[in-house]
Amino acid sequence: KSHSYGRPDGEHNWSSNYPFCGGAFQSPIDFQTQLLRYDPNLPPIQVQNYNLATKEQLTLSNNGHSGWCSMIIEYSAAQLHFHWGSSNLLTGSEHTVNGKRFAGEMHVVHFNSDKYPNISMAVDKHDGLAVLGVFIEIGEFNPAFDKFFKYMNGIKYRGTLLSYTFNIHALLPARLDEYYRYDGSLTTPPCYPSVLWTVFRRPVTISRKQVFHENRYSLYASYAQESTTVPLHGNYRKPQIADNRVVLVSFKDGK
Repeated sequence: KSHSYGRPDGEHNWSSNYPFCGGAFQSPIDFQTQLLRYDPNLPPIQVQNYNLATKEQLTLSNNGHSGWCSMIIEYSAAQLHFHWGSSNLLTGSEHTVNGKRFAGEMHVVHFNSDKYPNISMAVDKHDGLAVLGVFIEIGEFNPAFDKFFKYMNGIKYRGTLLSYTFNIHALLPARLDEYYRYDGSLTTPPCYPSVLWTVFRRPVTISRKQVFHENRYSLYASYAQESTTVPLHGNYRKPQIADNRVVLVSFKDGK
C-alpha cells in the first residue's frame, strides 16, 4: 500500500485512518527565521560504525525529548529513504527553509537502541526515533550517490539495511556541525510524534543526470503498522504548523 499525495484520497485525509496525522507536533515544517533559536550547546553530530554491514550507531545530544535537558542517547540506524519532486519539477524536499524547497531530501531513520530492542517497539514512543534529514540540490556530480545508486541497482523498496555493505556517512554533508533540531513526527502514516529531527543546514548536490537517469531508491526496515512503499515521484508531505515549537540551530546566525 502506498501513501497518496495531492489526490482526493491524499494526505489531507490521512487522519481519517491515522489520527496522529491530524494531531500535534507533525512534520515536516518550514524552518522560518522567527522559529530558530541558536543553541551553543548543540555538538557536531557523531556517527560511529556507520556501515550497513555493522551495527550502526548515532550519538545525539538530546535537547528535545528530554525536556531541554542535555543527555546523550545512542541510536541505531534502521531505514533510509528519499523524497523527490515530480519528474518535471525538481522540488521535492519535505522540510523547507523560509519557503525554499530543495530538489529532494534523504532521511536516515534511527531508533533509540538504549531503550528499545528494535524499531517496531520504538516507532510510536515519544523518545523512540531520531531522523537525520539531508537536503539534496541539483549541482555537481556526486560520486558517493552514484556509487550508492549503482550498488542498490535491482533492489526494490524493502530491505534491511544491515544486509548490505555501504558507508552511509559518504552520503552526508561535509559539515555535520550545522543543523536544525526539533521535535516532530513521521512524515507518512501513522505519523507518530516520535521523532527527534536533525536536518543538516547544508545540502548535498547530485547532478541533473543522476536525478533523471538513476533509479530512485527507498530502502526500508519494517515499522509496526507502517507501510513500506511510497510513490517514487511527488512523495513529499506539505509543511505542517509549527505548534509553538522552537527549532534549535547549531549555527550562529540563528536568533
